Amino acid sequence: MQDNVAHPDAPQATDRVVQLRGVTKLYTRGGEVVRVLEMLDLDLPRGDFVALMGPSGSGKTTLLNLIGGLDRPTEGSIEVDGLAIDRLSSAALGRWRADHVGFVFQMYNLLPVLSAERNVELPLLLTKLSRRERLQRVHTALALVGLEDRARHRPRELSGGQEQRVGIARAIVTDPTLLLCDEPTGDLDRKSGDEILDLLRALNQEFGKTIIMVTHDPRAAERANRTLHLDKGRLERQTH
Repeated sequence: MQDNVAHPDAPQATDRVVQLRGVTKLYTRGGEVVRVLEMLDLDLPRGDFVALMGPSGSGKTTLLNLIGGLDRPTEGSIEVDGLAIDRLSSAALGRWRADHVGFVFQMYNLLPVLSAERNVELPLLLTKLSRRERLQRVHTALALVGLEDRARHRPRELSGGQEQRVGIARAIVTDPTLLLCDEPTGDLDRKSGDEILDLLRALNQEFGKTIIMVTHDPRAAERANRTLHLDKGRLERQTH
């Protein structure tokens, strides 16, 4: 549904799915200016799986939010799939985000009164798909995460690992360009966490999903293709 966010200067998609140039992010707290990100450059190829690590306060979640269109840079430019998202209006950015970005959160963020099926369907309510088409996509997403038989269960009837699988199904149901994961295993035991990491790895290798994952866990980072290290708002080094 790219035509929903048509932009007169939008180039064609490239093999470089994310490009940041000179990105700086400032916040004002109590009258003090805090530099969260400092002149950051970044290129991510399509189909990459990147772990983003660094100490608390290093700017990891801020960077994830900028790439996902939840925030805007103070300075610099951000392109995703050839589109300058920092130039979009708020309304166009919201439509772009709904179509092209899937978010996976540490605390799942499921609505407790809705079934797994209805939670996964939520992003599709913003589309023009019919009810039948939405349900087809929902069941496909739940099948991909191994929870098709739990479609009618509510979050309280699921384990933590199953809730996160529902969260991932919700993130991929729109077939997004980017899958952005903020500490996706941070609230899970090791076994459940490993299952979620196996699932993310499969989504990357078998379905070509481009994934950026913020994590504090070196074992989780090992599942990614490479690791980027942020410190004091700057990319310090890269490991493979």
